[in-house]
Amino acid sequence: MPADSAPSTDTAAGRAPTVRGLPAVLVAGLIDLVLVASFALAGRGSHNREIISAGYVTTVWPFAAATAVGWLITRAWRRPFSPVRAGLGIWLVAVAGGMVLRALSGQGTAATFVVVATVTLGMFLVGWRLIAAYGLRRKHGLNPPVTRRNSRSA
Repeated sequence: MPADSAPSTDTAAGRAPTVRGLPAVLVAGLIDLVLVASFALAGRGSHNREIISAGYVTTVWPFAAATAVGWLITRAWRRPFSPVRAGLGIWLVAVAGGMVLRALSGQGTAATFVVVATVTLGMFLVGWRLIAAYGLRRKHGLNPPVTRRNSRSA
């Protein structure tokens, strides 16, 4: 089974996938939102700016809006935990769209900021999905740990 196809939950009988009783789409969307918000908080904090203020909203909204657009473009609700089908697209749209919205609203898009945003949002929006996929694969026995008995020597 490819790394991108780790099961998120049981979908038997036509039920929507859940995570501890909550819809998986809601969980994934909230994780994305919290991580984008954390990115903005960390950025404001690193520049000694007030973290919670009207300036914070100005900082976070372009990336939050672009992340939502990324969800729509990738149809992430179909496989919200997928690192490839959801994560990569959401990440790329969040960065590109966030930068466009920042520029249109008169905010800075310095090259170093673009690099930092690209790396950080990539680690956040794709990274948590990779960790979740690995954990789900292990939970469902799809990735047995490598041991001497089941590894091949060259």
